[in-house]
Amino acid sequence: MSAPASTTPPSTEAPPGRLRTTFRALQHRNFQLFFGGQIISLTGTWMQTVAQSWLVYKLTGSSLQLGMVGFFGQFPVFFLAPVGGMLADRMDRRRVVVGTQVASMILAFVLAALTISHHIQVRHLFVLSALLGVVNAFDIPARQSFLSDMVGREDLMNAIALNSSMFNGARIVGPAIAGLILTRVTEGWCFFGNGVSYIAVIIGLLMMKVECPRRSGELSPLESLREGFQFVNNTVPIRALLLLLGLVSLVCMPYTVLMPIFADKILHGGPRALGTLMGATGVGAMFGALTLASRKGVRGLGSWVAGAAGLLGVFLIAFSFSRVEWLSTLLLLPVGYFMMLEMSSSNTLIQSMTPDALRGRVMAVYSMMFMGMAPFGALFGGAIAARLGAPVTVAIGGVAAIVGAVVFARFLPLMREEGRRLIVAQESLSETSS
Repeated sequence: MSAPASTTPPSTEAPPGRLRTTFRALQHRNFQLFFGGQIISLTGTWMQTVAQSWLVYKLTGSSLQLGMVGFFGQFPVFFLAPVGGMLADRMDRRRVVVGTQVASMILAFVLAALTISHHIQVRHLFVLSALLGVVNAFDIPARQSFLSDMVGREDLMNAIALNSSMFNGARIVGPAIAGLILTRVTEGWCFFGNGVSYIAVIIGLLMMKVECPRRSGELSPLESLREGFQFVNNTVPIRALLLLLGLVSLVCMPYTVLMPIFADKILHGGPRALGTLMGATGVGAMFGALTLASRKGVRGLGSWVAGAAGLLGVFLIAFSFSRVEWLSTLLLLPVGYFMMLEMSSSNTLIQSMTPDALRGRVMAVYSMMFMGMAPFGALFGGAIAARLGAPVTVAIGGVAAIVGAVVFARFLPLMREEGRRLIVAQESLSETSS
């Protein structure tokens, strides 16, 4: 099967053997540019994420406020991602991504200026987080569907996995840098560093030579939105994957929002421990993404999704009981590993079953479940933690993830045949259009 005509030809020889399989998407020049720019940009993003959590905690000392800032930062994705997905299916996806990166850079510089000048207040964090959430509602569907334009369907699974490994490689470096900065200067310099980091990804995007064909705009915007939701609702395997993903985001992601409490009140390590814990999650998640990247096909990924969700719950429960920093750090390695394996495997399966004409809108629903449900989890998690404590909150989420995994596994055999049919249909369509 050859790659779609819209992709660029390989520019360099890949390493031999297993490395060639694991990093095969990097044969495409466009993905090389994207990968290099995103590594720098995402390192800055994680610096800002850690610094912002610590700043909220320093200003308020409240788990509820931590949850509320997380809610404001992500709830726009739930409501606006469908509009972002529709635009990704109608417009040049590269231009959409460039626009969202520029907007994110501006917001980072505003946050840096307010913090460095000592004018920052919690209400500013709420507003700026909400504005960044609006930007992400357009960025995530466009960026996820743009992967196919860069590498084609044949290397799409590998590109998704490498994109996730890049995200989590930055998740290791970013919190570590943030932890060092926070012990010496104000949080504002983390925000400033994030703003500067966007320059790299914007330059990479502008250097690309990629054909993004103009998508059909025959349907009205409302009809286009309805078409995307109907496809998801009527496609049982995709619907089931998204429901499990939404559950995991709702009940498991609050542990990241509550991490400052674990670092300070439970493990007594302050910002240094916060950077270490977040970095450990990133190490595990990066290995999870590389595990997926080493695969050559999607066969058996449904079982991986169920198993990863269940094991994520198990290790979250174990983490909630730990009161020793080194043990908590070790337990977060498999937490990151299985969370990434569940989410990236779901992403791969969904994109493998989705026609390119609907990719942006389907990835918008993916964004709603992946990031859109997380703010509700952050809000509820913060409220529960204020009453029952952070450890109990995380343990409850772990139990819910295990239950969801068991239910998904129970119905998995019934969904496999339709999933195979959809994947074969999209592969045949890709070969026909080459």
